[in-house]
Amino acid sequence: MPQKVVVIYSGGMDSFTVLHKAIADGHEVYALSFNYGQRHVKELLCAKNVCEELGVPHKVVDISAINQLLAGSSLMAPDSTHEDIQIPEGHYAADTMKSTVVPNRNMILLSLAVGYAVSLNARAVYYGAHSGDHFIYPDCRPEFVHKMNDVCQVANYEPVDIVSPYLSQTKIEILRDGLAMGLDYSKTWTCYNGREKACGKCGSCQERLEAFELNQATDPLAYEG
Repeated sequence: MPQKVVVIYSGGMDSFTVLHKAIADGHEVYALSFNYGQRHVKELLCAKNVCEELGVPHKVVDISAINQLLAGSSLMAPDSTHEDIQIPEGHYAADTMKSTVVPNRNMILLSLAVGYAVSLNARAVYYGAHSGDHFIYPDCRPEFVHKMNDVCQVANYEPVDIVSPYLSQTKIEILRDGLAMGLDYSKTWTCYNGREKACGKCGSCQERLEAFELNQATDPLAYEG
């Protein structure tokens, strides 16, 4: 049944597809993005532009103050709190990609999104965990999602469902679904480096390029080199 939902929308291709899936399902969607000090803050501009185009209510919340508690991730922009850890190159299967883990990120983001959902009388929070993330990111694995959902049934007077529509699917399958919906992925940002063009070498870029190739489609983003 159509209902009011919050979508955690990073501006990347997975959450872009989730956003459109929630809209296509007839839900009243409220998009929520977070600036947590990520190096690839360019994704937030993509999120803003898409939501303006769609007329979807969109909040961008600055939670970068938590960075003084979180360290050790290459995704975080270097500052007085964080050393400059270079974004690793290679596929997600490589052990080096573990440096892109931001400690407890999804638990933090989901907790805030659930609070927002309760204030809106929304019944669910959507986010884009998928099977390709399971190897590297513990907070994208089914056991995390299911237990987080259990907690969010009892954390407030109003139960809120945690919904990950692509939890058991790969990025290849997510893209296939999005292409079937006619989505324009030039409106997304995937690269972990926040430069003018995507690097094409980090795990995020490689997974994206692989998804396009296996769907026999051309990635509309411009890449370095």
